[in-house]
Amino acid sequence: MTDTHEADPFELAGKRIWVAGHRGMVGSALVRRLRREPCEILTVTSAELDLRRQSATEAWIDANAPDAIVIAAARVGGIVANATHPAPFIYDNLAIATHIIEGARRAGVEKLLYLGSSCMYPREAIQPMRETALLSGPLEPTNEPYAVAKIAGLKLAESYHREYGCRFITAVPPNLYGPNDNYDPDSSHVLAALIRRFHLAKLDGSPSVTIWGTGLPMREFLHVDDLADACVLLLRRYEAPELINVGSGQEISIYDLAALIADITGYSGKILTDLDKPDGAPRKLMDSSRLASLGWRPSIGLLEGIESSYRAWLDGSAAMRAL
Repeated sequence: MTDTHEADPFELAGKRIWVAGHRGMVGSALVRRLRREPCEILTVTSAELDLRRQSATEAWIDANAPDAIVIAAARVGGIVANATHPAPFIYDNLAIATHIIEGARRAGVEKLLYLGSSCMYPREAIQPMRETALLSGPLEPTNEPYAVAKIAGLKLAESYHREYGCRFITAVPPNLYGPNDNYDPDSSHVLAALIRRFHLAKLDGSPSVTIWGTGLPMREFLHVDDLADACVLLLRRYEAPELINVGSGQEISIYDLAALIADITGYSGKILTDLDKPDGAPRKLMDSSRLASLGWRPSIGLLEGIESSYRAWLDGSAAMRAL
């Protein structure tokens, strides 16, 4: 693979950095992290700019002249959301990636960081998954539309890097969680969904909570603030066109995750499994040794991270009820 130190560091001081998708979990974490840097943060809401519209997106980039862009905007969701709405999952994510990346190329943006997902790797990829495993086998069917769109965005950024010399890079995180996560029962990812379910089961006095599938699949989780810290490092120092994994290096079964969340939320009932529901990919652990070679390590453990996420969700729910 290409040397990660092939160009001079991209200094953030005095730069205008657009965080696309700043209101989401990842985008808001990036804004929090970038506030510690001597740069100017650019943001725009979806009500002000529909990233699915190419001319509007390119016009906004031209008018605001960012020096760097981080693409955290995306349509995301769990198994239910992907199965229910495959069309917008592929269209919206394709449109967001192509419009921003092409707009950045046209405007001469100095650096761009595109965020992928471990869902892009094949269902049966050798574990832990190295960056070279991409496109080495069939995708997991339960999130294929999303994965296809994210792979296309990655390949677009990579192609622009190779053909036009654009400093466009791609980082691939695993399952993310943290402040500003989505707790909607129909569209949330597994960790947030379990927090909500166990908390409500405790309040209702439910004797049991049923989780999807066997509970055996293994998953890797990363706190979104750790991802944001890695993104700042990659903006500064990573230059290769190939994707780079950003993982915690730790994995846990869905059943053990459910048991951990039950303990954190104070739920004491039984945990049951529903074998009629899909498991998804059997295992998704990434090899993040390339990032580790740059000196980065995650700082937030899973127990600490879930506890803080649970508190943040409770504080946010209380604030909403007070409105």
